[in-house]
Amino acid sequence: MTTDPVERSDSSGDEDSSELSIEASHDVRKQRKLSPEADVHQSDDSSSDEVGSDHDYNDDDHSESEESDQNIEGSDSSEDEDDVYTSEVEGTSDHGDGDNNHGKEDQSESEESHHGVEESDSSEDEVAPRNTVGDVPLRWYEDEEHIGYDISGKKLKKKERQDALNSFLANADDSKNWRKIYDEYNDEEVELTKEQTKLIRRLLKGKAPHADFDPYAPYVDWFAWDGAKHPLSNAPEPKRRFIPSKWESKKVVQYVRAIRKGLIKFDKPKEEPRFYHLWGDDSSSKEKSGGLAYIPAPKPKLPGHEESYNPSLEYIPTQEEINQYQLMFEEDRPKFIPKRFTSLRSVPAYDKSLKESFERCLDLYLCPRVRKKRINIDPESLKPKLPSRKDLKPYPTTCYLEYRGHNGPVMSISTDSSGQWIASGSSDGTVRIWEVETGRCLRVFEIGEEVKHVAWNPSPELPILAVAAGQDVFLLNAGFEEEEQRRVKELLHLETPITVDDSGNSSFVTWGQDDEQEGIKLKHFKSVASVEWHRKGDYFSIVMPSDILSYTLSKKVTQRIPFKLHGLPVSTAFHPTRSVFFISTKKNVRVYDLLKLKLIKKLESGAREVSSISVHPGGDNVIVGTREGKLGWFDMDLSSKPYRILKCHPKDVTNVAFHRTYPLFASCSDDCTAYVFHGMVYSDLNQNPLIVPLEILRGHSSTNGRGVMDCKFHPRQPWLFTAGADSMIKLFCN
Repeated sequence: MTTDPVERSDSSGDEDSSELSIEASHDVRKQRKLSPEADVHQSDDSSSDEVGSDHDYNDDDHSESEESDQNIEGSDSSEDEDDVYTSEVEGTSDHGDGDNNHGKEDQSESEESHHGVEESDSSEDEVAPRNTVGDVPLRWYEDEEHIGYDISGKKLKKKERQDALNSFLANADDSKNWRKIYDEYNDEEVELTKEQTKLIRRLLKGKAPHADFDPYAPYVDWFAWDGAKHPLSNAPEPKRRFIPSKWESKKVVQYVRAIRKGLIKFDKPKEEPRFYHLWGDDSSSKEKSGGLAYIPAPKPKLPGHEESYNPSLEYIPTQEEINQYQLMFEEDRPKFIPKRFTSLRSVPAYDKSLKESFERCLDLYLCPRVRKKRINIDPESLKPKLPSRKDLKPYPTTCYLEYRGHNGPVMSISTDSSGQWIASGSSDGTVRIWEVETGRCLRVFEIGEEVKHVAWNPSPELPILAVAAGQDVFLLNAGFEEEEQRRVKELLHLETPITVDDSGNSSFVTWGQDDEQEGIKLKHFKSVASVEWHRKGDYFSIVMPSDILSYTLSKKVTQRIPFKLHGLPVSTAFHPTRSVFFISTKKNVRVYDLLKLKLIKKLESGAREVSSISVHPGGDNVIVGTREGKLGWFDMDLSSKPYRILKCHPKDVTNVAFHRTYPLFASCSDDCTAYVFHGMVYSDLNQNPLIVPLEILRGHSSTNGRGVMDCKFHPRQPWLFTAGADSMIKLFCN
């Protein structure tokens, strides 16, 4: 059924123009469908379609402009226009060829509506709502003068509503008023665009919102094949699809028997407790035990007899007591004064309820709300400003020489005061003396037991080497010149053996002459761990598992230290300038005054076990190596706790050492490395020591889980000697 738009002369001019443009577009579609040359000349038709669509779009714009100039009274004109539009579409669909015509019709309609219109998915095109109340119902603002708040927090005032007469006049005066809708949320009128009205029209007709969508697209059968008339399989249906499975029934019987025997147990549903402790503590509830630590609010005191409406006379204060309450401070004044009433109905309301609720509201309103700004800090600025390593030279960097000759791990090394010779003790039972610059082995002492520690006498006039092996300590003549050998031979001569036995102590010492090594042999009751010399060269101390002994070489005297040991001793050290003695146990380091025989300081390492200590040449700083791979620097003038803790080694630290003249200190570990640090101590007490890591020295290989066993600095040069479990000694130079 078609309707001629020319006969409807009583309608407005904008409706005529729009209907003419639609009728013309349908005529063009009919001609294209009926013409047989459309399939042959496809390129020409596409160009003509573009021109036609442009023309239709221009006609549509022209009709819209005329529509805006005419007066549209009410919604009758828009309804008539929709009727005409639908009648035209129905008429053209009757002349088409079924589903194909519908697809072409929607395609041409999409060309009309979406030619030159670009959709955008950008979030910048969306306009944020003025009202920021969120999901709050608008009926809450019915009795208010505002409808909400904008983004800056200001109230949005309600607009004055027009009466029916004014709204009717506005509709008559404004030709575009039929496009306007009222936004109740933002209290404003919104005018729909042409594209939005077209979308609404398509939705009202039951079509897809977008005109370019083709609901009648040709079906493509992706699973078609040549032999589609035959099934995939002509095999008959198997018997198992019609007969119950015996295997499943057996499995069900097994499960039933297991459930009856109790082999399969089901989770019981959670039973909520019927009763709960009315006055119980909330912190004992099981629900809050799995989360963070819950701290319950303090519970108020339960009311007593004095808070009753009719308490006994003994609880009611007299007038004198009430007058005394008024003279007290408000903090000391009782919070509640008992009163007596004849009945519960005569009890008045709480007189401070309004004041307390107002103060509570003030507390909530004036609660400080602070917006914390994120601090943007450059990570590089947090690093300490350390001097360049080039400015801290010289220090050892490369391996210059290797000393080979031992057949077992080198346990300890020691250099003489001149720096010309170095002594080493190994687990193969030998002590070797090497020339530092050439690496030649000049002398070998056969001890016969595993050597634990070697220490060279610091006095240049007495080239004596102390060696700890098993339960013995050997004092060997290490001089190379005749005059030195003669002087040391006289000092190490014993006519008769000397036995020192302390009845109060289980340990005893025997001084004896060792003719084989031409020295003195000190026989002990327990194994000796280490030997340390005094700076003068006449005294030395040894460490045993539960005792520390000191010796005087010139007088051949042995004595126990006059201090009580607080734990198992690990190592000892003498102060470089004063009469101060350091004793290191597994946990702490104690500093004693040898003249006054009293404790000066106790250094708390905070480590699991201390392995070694070394004293700075100035005497006020100590470094401690631990079994955890850490180094602790102690400033004794500053505190009894470490000034710096350096985590550098992944394994145990075996030894630490200070250089005598250069501001260097080193540590060695079982991880086969030695670390060299710059440690500058200033004479100004207000300036803290400067500690800078310099170099990691590698070269030793691991043997039986052990790495570098000992390290010592050259007394005059910035050189470092390392002794490894791989039976080698290495010299690192700058």
